[in-house]
Amino acid sequence: MSLVEQLSKQVTTRAACAALGVATSTYYRKQRPAPARRHGPRKPNPRRIPEPERQQIRDVLNSEPFMDKAPGQVFAILAEQGQCIGSERTMYRVLDELGQVQQRRARRTHPKHAIPQLVARGPNEVWSWDITKLRGEAKGISYALYLVLDLFSRYAVGWLLSRYENAELAKKLLRETVAKYDVAPGQLTIHNDRGSPMRAHKTVELLDSLGVKRSYSRPRVSNDNPFSESQFATLKARPEIPERIGSEQHGRQVIREILHWYNYEHRHSGIAMLTPAQVHFGLADDALAIRHAAKLDYYDKHPERFINGRPRREVIPAEVWINPPQTATEPMATGH
Repeated sequence: MSLVEQLSKQVTTRAACAALGVATSTYYRKQRPAPARRHGPRKPNPRRIPEPERQQIRDVLNSEPFMDKAPGQVFAILAEQGQCIGSERTMYRVLDELGQVQQRRARRTHPKHAIPQLVARGPNEVWSWDITKLRGEAKGISYALYLVLDLFSRYAVGWLLSRYENAELAKKLLRETVAKYDVAPGQLTIHNDRGSPMRAHKTVELLDSLGVKRSYSRPRVSNDNPFSESQFATLKARPEIPERIGSEQHGRQVIREILHWYNYEHRHSGIAMLTPAQVHFGLADDALAIRHAAKLDYYDKHPERFINGRPRREVIPAEVWINPPQTATEPMATGH
């Protein structure tokens, strides 16, 4: 500003400000003396409600009849009763002083659901099952595919196709699948979505009678059942799946062929590119040993092609988790 003041002696103040890139309003504002600082406490606002009345407002707002009501509602109710203890805005100010400007009305609270944490260290320890829809022969017609998946091996242990989705069919499928694999009581946990067939009393009673433990996904959480969801995505992407299922018989034929491919031909990225059948029926070690021997033979012939040195033998995960704990060292592989 001193440069503007010096230059303004030779030209006008406006020209000096323009030459130095300073706004004239800024220059003139700087020339004004700073306002004198106020000393001592500020004078109280004469419109401020005295403390006894403020305390009365606090007591009324937090009393049993009004503790869950907004200030606007309290003001209206009191006014209809011929009372006025302060304006609605004053009530908000008093609540703000108490840190109570928040949702005051009574609201329904939803229970907190525990995160399902399941681990499988071998076949037939944890199964995951779900239901998906396939389009039928005409608009408005669909078929329900019930599919039970072994968590450790990714093997599809049981399935059922029907026009309907109900607990009786789910009960039939689970009973037959448990019997097929001779599952002992206490051996198996079945992880379910929260659909009505999964939570129906018939299904619950059946699993309890078979000694099968139950686990459920949390409401509105899409990734608590990732293995079944991923399997459905893999199956529906197959070119063998038609745009529409012509009939139940047609649908069963299609699903039977696709599941045979999935169980016995599909190389799964989550289980060292083995097939689910190899892992489920204990053939994984032999297959990996043969594969490793072939790689070692190739390594001996062309070691210069292996920049990372001698190839290591592949292994399948020792544990497969749904929602692993923070301390778990094994990754949760879900790729299909």
